[in-house]
Amino acid sequence: MSRLRLGTRGSRLATTQSEWVVRRLREQSPAIEVDLVEIQTTGDRIRDVPLGPHLGQSFFTKEIEVALLEGRIDLAVHSLKDLATVMTPGLCLAAVPVREDPRDALVSAAGTLREIPAGARVGTSSPRRKGFLAVARPDLVVQDQRGNVPTRLRAVDDGSADAVILALAGLRRLGLAHRVTETLDPDVMLPAAAQGALALQIRADDASTRAAVAWLDDVESRARVTAERACLRTLEAGCQAPVGALARVDGHELSLSAAIVTPEEVVRVEERGAVGCAEAVGAAAAGVLLARLGLSSLRDATWAGVAPERSSAPGGNP
Repeated sequence: MSRLRLGTRGSRLATTQSEWVVRRLREQSPAIEVDLVEIQTTGDRIRDVPLGPHLGQSFFTKEIEVALLEGRIDLAVHSLKDLATVMTPGLCLAAVPVREDPRDALVSAAGTLREIPAGARVGTSSPRRKGFLAVARPDLVVQDQRGNVPTRLRAVDDGSADAVILALAGLRRLGLAHRVTETLDPDVMLPAAAQGALALQIRADDASTRAAVAWLDDVESRARVTAERACLRTLEAGCQAPVGALARVDGHELSLSAAIVTPEEVVRVEERGAVGCAEAVGAAAAGVLLARLGLSSLRDATWAGVAPERSSAPGGNP
């Protein structure tokens, strides 16, 4: 293949991630031409309110997936944590490149999470981050915050927030790691499933594009995110569910830490298994979590937010 049309969101982080993929492809095949096609998603258009279930699902991926299905692009680059855990029919995950650090980061002018004074305002719209933060520091004031990474950082700079919580991977990719006050330990704030990983998505029947990008697939990174996403999928966790999942690989063994923050407690489990059984490890961890909660699915828990749609349309489970 000599030319690829790569679909991406237009944010600085999204284009930075996509440009990294372009550079890697050109390193492997110098003659390849890659055209970046910027696509505005629902999440890009709606910036002033939290993205609730009344607005639909797959806020940052649906329009890109439609473009892929319609043949307007050949390849899509997503932040994998944004991509549905049930793949849209006709599409597939062609590669998961080497994963960045999946942990969350605190940016604050008031010190570390332990040092921030009671009553300080912390910006985040993530139910997962809100849940873990409420356990670690219930004396802080959490305020909804959306927007791109620079916008969120400006909230600290202009004093409209005392701190913000962001994905460390995004800050690193944007060259903003120096802004990090503290990298949050997963024991305090378990990352979102697949946080820090990229997804290279193609049409399932597009053999030429698959061949062009397959070499970027990292076996360890794919195993880790496969376990994490299998856990989320088995839980049937919607966009508002405060769920964290983080897998690690040691030799041939994979271990998965997963947790749900309920209104009363944090329920954590750890499951282990062979790297080649990542899907089963994730499903098993979800099963233990649900059993401890006395639930068959997070669909049964009103505190977990609106459940994802069971649909074959582009989008599906966020």
